[in-house]
Amino acid sequence: MDTTSRLLMLLDVVEQGSFAKAAENRNVDRSVISKQINKLEDELGVRLLNRTTRSFSLTAAGAEMIKKGGELRELLNDTVRLAENFHKEPRGVLKITSTSIIAKHYLQPVINDFQKRFPQVEVELNLNDRIVDIVADGFDLAFRVGDPKDSSLIARKLGRNRLCVLASPEFIATYGMPKSIDELAALPAASYASNSLRATSIKYVNDKGDSEEKILKSVFRANDGEILLLKALSGTAFVIVPAFIIDNEVIDGRLMPILTDIEIIDFHALYAIYPHRDLPVRTRLFFDAVREHIGEDIPIWEGKIPGFDQMYQGSTRFISAKTDEQPS
Repeated sequence: MDTTSRLLMLLDVVEQGSFAKAAENRNVDRSVISKQINKLEDELGVRLLNRTTRSFSLTAAGAEMIKKGGELRELLNDTVRLAENFHKEPRGVLKITSTSIIAKHYLQPVINDFQKRFPQVEVELNLNDRIVDIVADGFDLAFRVGDPKDSSLIARKLGRNRLCVLASPEFIATYGMPKSIDELAALPAASYASNSLRATSIKYVNDKGDSEEKILKSVFRANDGEILLLKALSGTAFVIVPAFIIDNEVIDGRLMPILTDIEIIDFHALYAIYPHRDLPVRTRLFFDAVREHIGEDIPIWEGKIPGFDQMYQGSTRFISAKTDEQPS
């Protein structure tokens, strides 16, 4: 292993926060990482890390080396991208990260078709509902709901993310059809809840055009949209969910939109996020294929709810509106 590789390994250790995580990321033993960092310090003739049994910290020299390591990684990535763009046929590994629902419903069909068209492209799909560091983890594309926070990344909006209120016929037969927000809020609800988000209320626009929020009677909470749909299908709770997680439940009559005359404030849009404007050919072609599959004006998922454009007053209000391409 040469000095460049060891410097990039040091960068990985610092970004991952531990030798163990860096070793897991590289699929090597922790001792290999430790040995190579020791060799790097010997080669450079300077201590880079202050280590204890449980943690480490950068020395002044180590901090400077990390800066150079980041610049080196960026230069190497630019070189690889430049070379790849000379290929007439896209090839290489396309590394993608996404939430599981987006991947299952909207990415996998595109991946299957894409690899039929371009068999020399390998795809590595990482399903993770937590936010990952796409630069440090080497991802070419990330698909996420919500405005990205890292200003160094590029974000492209792929589709709006309108919410809908769904209940099963059994639920309506048991509790009756709610005719107002107040009546809805008194009924048992299934709500999304995770460490970072608790969606146990409904945000809507009242008759005066003002935004309001009503707390729901949340009797079941989960951090997975498909589980929430299963709860709604049981007839024991209604659910407020983004339209993109719906499959054929509404078309088959197993769930039905309710209280459709209210105006619900839409949730955060779906974005594609990538680290550089100068995308490799394979990444650019895949992004274009995903955008075409989803649709530019009305996203494909809204077609799974017949008449959805007339429901909830067709609200185009967003919690946070942004342009189609921007630093995140």
